[in-house]
Amino acid sequence: MARRAESIPRLLAPRVREALGDTPVALIHGPRQSGKTTLARLVGERRGHRYISFDDDAVCMAAQRDPAGFVAELPERVILDEVQRVPAVFTALKIAVDRRRVPGRFILTGSANVLLIPELADSLAGRMGILRLHPLAQCELAGRPSRFLDALFAGSFRTRVTERLGAVLADRVVAGGYPAALARRTPARRGAWYRDYVETQIQRDVRDLSRIRSLDALPRLLALAASHTAHLLNVSELAGPFQLTRQTIHDHVTLLERLFLLERLPPWHSNRLSRLVKTPKLHMGDTGVACALLGIDAATLHRERDMLGAMLETFVLQELKRQASWRDEPLSFFHFRDRDNFEVDIVIERGAGAVAGVEVKTAATVMERDFRGLRKLRDAAGHRFAHGVVLYDGDACIHFGAGFHAVPLRALWEMV
Repeated sequence: MARRAESIPRLLAPRVREALGDTPVALIHGPRQSGKTTLARLVGERRGHRYISFDDDAVCMAAQRDPAGFVAELPERVILDEVQRVPAVFTALKIAVDRRRVPGRFILTGSANVLLIPELADSLAGRMGILRLHPLAQCELAGRPSRFLDALFAGSFRTRVTERLGAVLADRVVAGGYPAALARRTPARRGAWYRDYVETQIQRDVRDLSRIRSLDALPRLLALAASHTAHLLNVSELAGPFQLTRQTIHDHVTLLERLFLLERLPPWHSNRLSRLVKTPKLHMGDTGVACALLGIDAATLHRERDMLGAMLETFVLQELKRQASWRDEPLSFFHFRDRDNFEVDIVIERGAGAVAGVEVKTAATVMERDFRGLRKLRDAAGHRFAHGVVLYDGDACIHFGAGFHAVPLRALWEMV
């Protein structure tokens, strides 16, 4: 896995090429060390783009002093790496694009989510294609795209028998998806990489995005969030160990979202049901980071079933979002819970036309009762409901009545 991880073809590459064919600016954003620079250079340098990085302090200072002059002197085609370090460059790029609107002029990469920084996204509205690069998906590590999402909305799961993952499942969850971490030869070295990564992120990118004084609280807050992954967001609970206000903790969570270290999964709503919980769920951006912050190895995770359940839910959500990122049609992700505690871990909407549900179980068997939340979702979605699955660590794909299947977890990345 190690040496392969850093040279694996990224399944987002065709979408980057498509964006460059009809849009002046293509932005690849995602967490640091997820492979943005490698992908941008692989696609761009073949098209004649010159590479410039704002991680070079001299370049960064020159752009900050005179953004308009800096952009005016750029080559015809250019890759600008880590653009979040110079926010003013977005306005200068807008002016340059409006003066000469040519597809594929600029490839930008950013380690901050511009969709959470509206003034940046709005400055290039209509001129920029935004593409999200996640850490490696399991199907990218397997070397082939997965058809799981197609099968989910079509309900086309065939009865089949496969091998259980067992303890290997915890290995995958703990390993995470960052190429540089997967290049480490041992789990201990991967864990060390993840811990150093978080420290570097906070010391470098947080300072660029915010002038907060309580930097020392962020690693501890992120570790606490890791222990709450896949739970309903409770800011008061997160604030408990700190001498900080709820608003400060809320601001810190938003900042960690901007760096792709945390994310909020919004609740799914329906006019057909009024008794729905409207609180988002909190998820870590990668289970490798989460497990390293908590000091959990694969053997411990496999043994601690409650923690495995939460981490597995996050692991499945992130795998689905990674697979969705290179699809042409946009998919939106939610969770479902009503006030009677019927819930579905992951709800996926395809446009305005279809809703699918995914429930995640660590068990090797599935019972009829495991579909109760999915049946509630079906009732709430009505004719929009496409299909519901329970992903479990079993060995058989089983039909559970019209619109429902139990599906082995490994099908998530092995369905071709």
